[in-house]
Amino acid sequence: MADKAEKPVGNPMKFPYTFSAKIAQFPMKHYIKNQWIWRYYFVALGVCVPIFYKISKLANSPENKKSWADQKAKEAAAHH
Repeated sequence: MADKAEKPVGNPMKFPYTFSAKIAQFPMKHYIKNQWIWRYYFVALGVCVPIFYKISKLANSPENKKSWADQKAKEAAAHH
């Protein structure tokens, strides 16, 4: 008798009052199946991460940092 899976005691609440009961009764499978955002999220992530990496690599290059520092030095000299 210990091998059988135990059935939950009682019925689910008609309105889940506690946060954990709301999470337990949330129909996540329905949302994943019927909403477009879940289908395209990982595709978009796979496309965007390499692009963001290349932009970050360009923005943080030593030449760009030197150019930025020179530009800020010129602005500071012009204001004083």
